[in-house]
Amino acid sequence: MLKIYNTLAREKQIFVPIVAGKVSMYVCGMTVYDYCHLGHARVMVVFDMVNRWLRASGFDVTYVRNITDIDDKIINRANERGVTIGDLTAEFIAAMDDDSAKLGVLRPDIEPRATAHIDDMVAMIGRLIEKGHAYPAANGDVFYAVSSFDSYGQLSGKSLEDLRAGERVEVDSFKRDSMDFVLWKAAKPNEPSWDSPWGKGRPGWHIECSAMGAHHLGLHFDIHGGGQDLQFPHHENEIAQSEGAHDCKFVNYWMHNGFVRVDDEKMSKSLGNFFTIREVLRKYRPEVVRFFILRAHYRSPLNYSDKHLDDANQALTRLYTTLKNVPPVATGIDWTTPQAARLKEAMDDDFNTPEAMAVLFELATEANRSKSAETSGQLSALGRLMGLLEDDPVAFLQGDHATDESPANIDDLIRQRIEAKKAKNFAEADRIRKELADQGIILEDGPQGTTWRRL
Repeated sequence: MLKIYNTLAREKQIFVPIVAGKVSMYVCGMTVYDYCHLGHARVMVVFDMVNRWLRASGFDVTYVRNITDIDDKIINRANERGVTIGDLTAEFIAAMDDDSAKLGVLRPDIEPRATAHIDDMVAMIGRLIEKGHAYPAANGDVFYAVSSFDSYGQLSGKSLEDLRAGERVEVDSFKRDSMDFVLWKAAKPNEPSWDSPWGKGRPGWHIECSAMGAHHLGLHFDIHGGGQDLQFPHHENEIAQSEGAHDCKFVNYWMHNGFVRVDDEKMSKSLGNFFTIREVLRKYRPEVVRFFILRAHYRSPLNYSDKHLDDANQALTRLYTTLKNVPPVATGIDWTTPQAARLKEAMDDDFNTPEAMAVLFELATEANRSKSAETSGQLSALGRLMGLLEDDPVAFLQGDHATDESPANIDDLIRQRIEAKKAKNFAEADRIRKELADQGIILEDGPQGTTWRRL
């Protein structure tokens, strides 16, 4: 049985869907004002892996990942660049889709945009006011009254008193309580706005996901996911809004992936260790980055460094080398084999991808030993479950990320080496091998001749 670590319960729990055989899953997506970074890549890949495994387990999944296309950062960036908000968000949505596709991430079933759900947000805010959970302020904003929701703090595990004590932001004079948060922002000059019973304005960030989740998945759904940084206050506020408005449980299982660190420091623009997906993909193949992300358990910190990416590249190269040397037969997964059963057990234990990866390497070792096309086929099929090993092995091994040397030049050097060996000029042959090795090109001599691959 599948077990999921539920952040709300602080323990692994057996997954029981609300509707048998179906899964409703909402993941907080990107705010589209800039290129996606490594933290976004982790969210994309982790919940793509979850989505793939749920489907492979026989569930009918409805996967929703939203797009925040109205926000202070978006407005400021559009003003800085002198472009419309629509043009800015369109540019970065296209970039996000491109990055996501390169990482092998399947498109969610539904990708709602905040600006398409303003009416839903206004209606929810209205219900919160009627139920005494929210109040219009004198400045035209509408705030959520956290003291009206007895369970506030349940996700973060902190009491309201503790949260107030840690509040460092100067109290807004229009708030009743320092912890109250904005649901509706009154219109300001040169900003987009929409009509509402409280005057023109735009929604606050937190209300977006509550409204979009309810619209597409219902008032109560199975899984809500996102990065660990969203646990508080964003997801805490979502619970307060949704359960306050609808008087029912909001989500059964809360999932949060760990932070991305760079050389053991938290990734941050202020530290100068902030990397976009595009920057990383200029140096490493997309599947290497995906493999690197999945090699760590999704709840653990992910430490980015060139050393770790190089190691991931070498490990993935080993798997592809097996598929090249032992061409797989196309086959379905035989879940009765010990390796497949172990992989299933690992993935059913809170998506334990490190253990699942270990199974792939065991299969590679066995395929190399036995030269069994069936074993190689199982390796290929199990890898594909996680969006890996989908490339042609030769194409992957001769990929163009490790060196600028062109295949034509490589082939020419290989021919020169063959001629040197025929002339018994082994020193020259060794020199050519070393020259190519220094460029990340490994030669492999076999019965069919010499082939090459990249490190």
